[in-house]
Amino acid sequence: MDTIASLFSFITTPVSWVIVQFHSVYGAIFGPDTGWAWGLSIVSLVILIRICLIPLFVKQIKATRGMQTLQPEMKKIQERYKNDKQRQSEEMMKLYKETGTNPLSSCLPILAQSPFFFALYHVLNSIASNDTIGVINDRLLESAQKAHIFGAPLAAKFTDGSAKVEALGSSLTDVRVVTAIMIVLMSASQFFTQRQLMTKNVDTTVKTPFMQQQKMLMYVFPVMFAVFGINFPVGVLVYWLTTNVWTMGQQMYVIRNNPTPGSKAQAAYLERLHKSVTQHGKTRGRGEKAIVKAIVAKGRDRNEFERKFINGLNKSGLAAQADGTVTKSDTAVAAQTEDGVDVTASATPKRQQPKRQSKSQRQSTKAAGESEPKTSLTKSDESQDGKQDAKSAAAKKPAQKSGGGGRSKAQSGQRKGPQRPKSPSKK
Repeated sequence: MDTIASLFSFITTPVSWVIVQFHSVYGAIFGPDTGWAWGLSIVSLVILIRICLIPLFVKQIKATRGMQTLQPEMKKIQERYKNDKQRQSEEMMKLYKETGTNPLSSCLPILAQSPFFFALYHVLNSIASNDTIGVINDRLLESAQKAHIFGAPLAAKFTDGSAKVEALGSSLTDVRVVTAIMIVLMSASQFFTQRQLMTKNVDTTVKTPFMQQQKMLMYVFPVMFAVFGINFPVGVLVYWLTTNVWTMGQQMYVIRNNPTPGSKAQAAYLERLHKSVTQHGKTRGRGEKAIVKAIVAKGRDRNEFERKFINGLNKSGLAAQADGTVTKSDTAVAAQTEDGVDVTASATPKRQQPKRQSKSQRQSTKAAGESEPKTSLTKSDESQDGKQDAKSAAAKKPAQKSGGGGRSKAQSGQRKGPQRPKSPSKK
């Protein structure tokens, strides 16, 4: 632990100074020796750190989505060079360079807040050891040791013995109950955060190894927090629980307002956006305009939910423009194109062929003096009927005699040529 403390000693003083400043504010409200004053100071430290890390969080989102987009290409490279690991690594790095994607960007928020985490851990551990650190002098050290959160001292751990807990002015039962509840809440918040990412904000149309890795982390991270949490002081558990809750809320906001394309969250967002646009007749805010602009720019590459959104606007008499705005138009359905196919071509009614009349209907029409439309169907009908009449007339004519022998033609079933005379019957 001394090695870790020496590595992060450059940030221990700033962290302790921030905690003391927040403690002076909350101490004036709740009292300087209360757990509320010290606990809220730690919570405020977390909120301040996470606000400063918002730009890194935005980069993390972009990097994660970039990695999801590259998964099919990465899979092809792995299959093509599965027997050459060096060539595989070179092609992967080339792909990252061409697309401007950095795999480590998704870990930036965790890496950035790690120094603050270890600095806070060292500060609380020094308080438990009755050692001054940073700007925390003897008076503040004594006040921090008196602070209890629901009966558990700020510097107590789940693994501490009864003698150490009693020295901090508490009981072993209170410490273990409070720390156990906080560890469960910390693990549950981590699991829920990862689960909503997997079930709502992942492109379900592409099955990649990245999704399997995220699914595995959904179960691994909570277990890791539970194992390491028994060695964390109560103050560090407050810090980590607060940052987990912040991450969960921040992710819920991102999933609701800027979901991953092709995910269930995008389907829900586009449904809400369609209702809002049809109700007001326009897009409101830069966020909505950016989403509509990105969908229009995709053209034929739109996914199922995006095509449904564009078609819904067309049916409502609205047209999405390239700049992200939406205009009202009575001829929007006729003017818009769906996936590169002109709607006007499909909306034109088909030419109907005239109905075929029977022979009796045509004769009655002629008898009444009405002119019959000369179509290709009637001509073909007349020619067919004429052929049938000719055949029936030929069948009714009697068989003509041959001019040579005066004999009639041989009927069916009889042999041609002279017939042998029948023998006289014997009486």
